[in-house]
Amino acid sequence: MRAGRGFTLIEVLVVIVIIAVLMGILLPSLGAARMHARRLASSSNLRQIGLAMEMYTQDYQGFFPETSHGLTGQAIRQRSWVFTLGPYLGDVNEVRVCPADPQRRERLACSTGSYVMNEYIAVDAVDPFGRPTGCSYRNKYRLKRPSETIAVFVGADNLPTALTSDHTHSRLWFLPAPNVPWDSLRKDIQPDRYAFHKNGDNTTRSSLYLYADSHLENLKAKTVKAWADERQDFSLPPTR
Repeated sequence: MRAGRGFTLIEVLVVIVIIAVLMGILLPSLGAARMHARRLASSSNLRQIGLAMEMYTQDYQGFFPETSHGLTGQAIRQRSWVFTLGPYLGDVNEVRVCPADPQRRERLACSTGSYVMNEYIAVDAVDPFGRPTGCSYRNKYRLKRPSETIAVFVGADNLPTALTSDHTHSRLWFLPAPNVPWDSLRKDIQPDRYAFHKNGDNTTRSSLYLYADSHLENLKAKTVKAWADERQDFSLPPTR
């Protein structure tokens, strides 16, 4: 009887190398596919939020929900916009967190969300004495171009998990130099949320933006960066 022939060390090493090469080829594709699925799930969340906001504005004479701005204690949750929209959503806990948010579990536990409302439409502008300036975008029916007014952004990866972080600080993004708009806005929103591999400047891939007329856009991070560098305040509702 002849003894069965086993694998040589060289053959085993060749197989290992082939498997490693295949994994190197397939893993990025699998990671990108996984991120694409998360973006689709987040799109569904934002579309539901858009519909809920539409129903809310119809019930409240065009006014958008308020945020936690300037509040303390239990009133913060009572006025946080995503919970205000709760009666118009099937389950607010199912839609308030983005699947691609690295802090999604913490936000669920802290009753916060991955999506932030645009300060311009959620908070009235006031003068240094706290008096309303009369320039308000809080009513959808008074917006010049709702289809060009961003209502909700995807919050930054490192956005604090406190309830007070439910809105942007858009009025601070484009302050004069030495303020850098790109640095300011990235404290509030994540322009490259759906990038499988993020670079240090957050200019790869894209993020989602919900507009006041309830339509959703997937904008490239490089496009938003160009607007910021040109000091084009894309968060400000059009005035004409």
